[in-house]
Amino acid sequence: MPVATTRGVGSLLGDDFSVADAVGGVRGMVESVAPGVVFVAVYVATSALTPALIAAVAVTLAAVVARLVQRTPVTQALAGVVGVGIGVFWAWRSGDAQDYFAYGLLTNVAYGVACLVSVVVGWPLVGLVVGMLRGEGTAWRRDRVQRRRYTWATWVWVAMFALRLLVQVPLYLGASVGWLGTARLVMGVPLWALTLWVTWLLVRTPGSSPAPSRPPAAP
Repeated sequence: MPVATTRGVGSLLGDDFSVADAVGGVRGMVESVAPGVVFVAVYVATSALTPALIAAVAVTLAAVVARLVQRTPVTQALAGVVGVGIGVFWAWRSGDAQDYFAYGLLTNVAYGVACLVSVVVGWPLVGLVVGMLRGEGTAWRRDRVQRRRYTWATWVWVAMFALRLLVQVPLYLGASVGWLGTARLVMGVPLWALTLWVTWLLVRTPGSSPAPSRPPAAP
């Protein structure tokens, strides 16, 4: 399997699961958490929003520049730029430091609702994603065992998003920036990697293809 496919949801297709590969290695993990860590650290140290926003943007752009200089894939770093950019804009516009994390909370709501709805309507999102990655389409829906596995796996993702919101929304509403940033760090990459691993345990065995129908016997 090419290395690129072992990152993120692509790691669900592997015979073995590597947390390091799933999160893009140490570098990918650092690029994911560094902007938030720097933002909280600068804000707590200075009690000023502008320096914290500038520091977060600087760290994010530095990651992109470093990848460009080294001619390595910049997809993950660019995704970080988008997320940080939205968070910085919202916090700068409102003047409230906790709004730096608002975009992340909204994405958790969106993904959580999407996963929940997919289970309710009988099309678990994990099954759709894994079926596409394996090139099987929706054939798994004819396999009762596999469909159950994908349903349970999707529930795992619903639980992850719900847990994040349960912990982080009260901190956001209470403007507890330091604790909110800490919760985002603990419940970010580590919890995501754990959820991905549990999903891999549930879906790593492909479903059995339906047996082809036999042609009618000749008279």
